[in-house]
Amino acid sequence: MNRKLIIGNWKMHGRLARNAELVAQLRERLAACAADVGVAVPAPYLAQVATLLEGSGIALCAQDASRFPVDGAYTGETSANMLADLGVRYVLLGHSERRQYFQEDEAILRDKLAAVLDAGMTPVLCIGETLAEREAGRHLDVTGRQLAVLDGLALDGRCVVAYEPVWAIGTGKVASIGQIAEMHAHLTQKLLQTSGGSFNIRVLYGGSVKSDNASAILATPGVDGALVGGASLDAESFEKICQAAG
Repeated sequence: MNRKLIIGNWKMHGRLARNAELVAQLRERLAACAADVGVAVPAPYLAQVATLLEGSGIALCAQDASRFPVDGAYTGETSANMLADLGVRYVLLGHSERRQYFQEDEAILRDKLAAVLDAGMTPVLCIGETLAEREAGRHLDVTGRQLAVLDGLALDGRCVVAYEPVWAIGTGKVASIGQIAEMHAHLTQKLLQTSGGSFNIRVLYGGSVKSDNASAILATPGVDGALVGGASLDAESFEKICQAAG
């Protein structure tokens, strides 16, 4: 795949005025960007940002979706069909913060993946090991097990995988280029096996991606883009990361 994919995850940040300011800056700075770009916005602001992004080429992304596929008595939930109705293109699923704070397991994620795919959007499956799992040498087994949630799903090319070592998210620590290359080669091989040799799934790296390390990370074999956290809230930093993607 020639074009990298850069997704900025705003997490639980945003206000109406600040969103408008940030998106205006992104539209100006990323007008000539050679990468595919998206922003994952908190649910209350999806409609606002959808309007702000019109005609920009920047994809609207959601940070989660309900596991329940149809409308119903699920107070507080946001269905995949609701997200699609707002023009969402990508949906983050299985982020380590969802796994940690909301006890999301593979059964829940499989339901969410199916719902997002059925609604016509592209899921971004987030996977990654903890520091204890890395130090125990179990990182390949852990991510392989997490990736297995895709087995049997009709992906039709509509899937992205984001490898984010849990110990590098928001900590300032970044996996070495060697560690990133090893993991992305492992995931690519696993995905080839899952797809029967027809591989068209982009594998992103996430975990303290910043403007000063993006070039080296994005040049690593097997890295098809980046999932960016805090740096995506600063237009200048996010622009430099997107420029590093080519």
